[in-house]
Amino acid sequence: MSKLVKPHGSDNLKPLLLEGDALAAEKARAEGLPKINVSSREAGDIIMMGIGGFTPLDGFMTHADWEGVCDGMKMASGLFWPIPITLSTDKGTANGLSEGDDVALADSESGEILATMTLTEKYSIDKKHECMMVYKTIDEEHPGVKMVMDQGDVNLAGPVKVLSQGGFPEKYGDQFMTPAQTRADFEARGWSTVAAFQTRNPMHRSHEYLAKIAVEICDGILIHSLLGKLKPGDIPADVRSNAIGTLIDNYFVDNTVIQAGYPLDMRYAGPREALLHALFRQNYGCSHLIVGRDHAGVGDYYGPFDAHDIFDEIPADALETQPLKIDWTFWCNKCGGMASMKTCPHEAEDRVLLSGTKVRKMLSDGEDLPATFSRPEVAKVLQAYYATLTEKVEIKMSGHSAR
Repeated sequence: MSKLVKPHGSDNLKPLLLEGDALAAEKARAEGLPKINVSSREAGDIIMMGIGGFTPLDGFMTHADWEGVCDGMKMASGLFWPIPITLSTDKGTANGLSEGDDVALADSESGEILATMTLTEKYSIDKKHECMMVYKTIDEEHPGVKMVMDQGDVNLAGPVKVLSQGGFPEKYGDQFMTPAQTRADFEARGWSTVAAFQTRNPMHRSHEYLAKIAVEICDGILIHSLLGKLKPGDIPADVRSNAIGTLIDNYFVDNTVIQAGYPLDMRYAGPREALLHALFRQNYGCSHLIVGRDHAGVGDYYGPFDAHDIFDEIPADALETQPLKIDWTFWCNKCGGMASMKTCPHEAEDRVLLSGTKVRKMLSDGEDLPATFSRPEVAKVLQAYYATLTEKVEIKMSGHSAR
């Protein structure tokens, strides 16, 4: 019997991706169905349902589910869920559909049919209410709020049959792992307690320190990178993977770390997204989630440790995966090593704290990052990437000059 945490709300994973003859038959049938274009966020949600990452969901949420999740973080069934998983379309498209209809869900960018859905309900929502409950703001400068406000005016609910993994296995190879694969890997290594480290960036010294704290108390750690859509200026997944792999190879003990990725876009929902991160990491087999400063935050919309506090506000049995709450970490020159606000008694001027903006500027200018902020081997990987960006800019500028 497995010693890993059970999947969320279920004894077993519930992947919705069809296989074999059933997959071939449904793909052929999908070609003749009315098509609904889905956003990048919705496509990621479909793929997560397909691989079992959103166990035990069987499709997109109903109005009762949406309302329960927004207002009380639980679906109509009583299942704990912190963020609505919904599908929307415009009124014109929705008016042409009836409950009971089957539709094909196509990626709006690639055109690929990702799933079919049997429509069980059409409903409208108060978008501002969702934003206030989930994001704590209706400011459209917040990228998550903008995502909700830009979506269609009608939500469509119903169970889905997933037909594709959206090209993630082909694009990312072994880095793209399903929950079934991570669980099998953990068990093969003899791990029963596993901490997930959520990241959409390369890892600097503070991230390394957080991961090593987790290694001290768990059998291993899953460094789990977002592979979905990024904000402008973020590091591409292949560069990030190379940088993290370099760090693992040089600074972690063998058989303590697995690097993998998952197919979602960031929602930037701060505390609520921290709960979602813990929920689907439970499906991946992780017993803990590292929750640091401003987890899944953006700008100044959340307090630095709101994502810590929210775990104390949910029912004790809501999740098996538990948070590892860790304070702000940094290199302290007086301590002579990595420390946190809980362990370092020194002043701000003794601490190496670099903003992401400053780091990107230093890399763009070809400057070396301090070894107290980033391991030199990792910095070299990032410098090589930023050098290619500089070359592209120079080529573009020289092209303009030639005109």
